Amino acid sequence: MLYWAVVFLVISIVAALFGFTGIAVATAEIARILFFIFVVIFIVLLITGLMRRPRGPSGTHHP
Repeated sequence: MLYWAVVFLVISIVAALFGFTGIAVATAEIARILFFIFVVIFIVLLITGLMRRPRGPSGTHHP
């Protein structure tokens, strides 16, 4: 799950580079929209991945 979060982060950074630097003026608005969509997806997947991580010992041990 964290793998996909990083993938979406990289895609959002690439979209930002194209959208915010003026390289592709005709597609700047689409890149901005995609940037924010992928940032939201990244945050959701990051939170989901952190919540699903295995937890440490519960403090109870068996003799």
